[in-house]
Amino acid sequence: MISFITSNKGKYVEARAIIDGLEQKDLGYTEIQADTLEEVAVYGINEIMARLKEPAMLEDAGLFIEALGGFPGVYSAYVQKTIGNEGILRLMDGISNRKAFFKSVVVYSEPGLEPRMFQGIVEGQIGHEARGSSGFGYDPIFYVGEKSLAEMELAEKNRISHRAASMRALDEWLEGR
Repeated sequence: MISFITSNKGKYVEARAIIDGLEQKDLGYTEIQADTLEEVAVYGINEIMARLKEPAMLEDAGLFIEALGGFPGVYSAYVQKTIGNEGILRLMDGISNRKAFFKSVVVYSEPGLEPRMFQGIVEGQIGHEARGSSGFGYDPIFYVGEKSLAEMELAEKNRISHRAASMRALDEWLEGR
């Protein structure tokens, strides 16, 4: 059994579809202000391992918009809570370069093991409107091809998403040990 440390039920559902034997635990951990998702994730797992002393993982992800210099990036969760998808769409109003990517960093550790990191990226673009009712967060405004992530069923999203890629990489490493 691996404890997936997250309060986000959507992340847990997506991860559980890829990795067997996950248990969601909403333990909370310090999300430091840092320049990279990797720094945030490693700090978090080290804090968790000091308390938990069992196999655990966490995931940090960010939306990086090219025309906004990579914003919101490592601040994606805060930006989602404060200005949301409508705020991002307003920031993008009149901007023709709508290229963006999602990046996911999964970090795993267990007693006696240095943290192992796995990442996934999906490239797409910011749409002109929010579409779809599946998923969570920025999914309604992040498009891959003609569809937003929120218009995709879980299986379709998990074939292409950043989170699915990082989770699959962890799963392959775990199976290969």
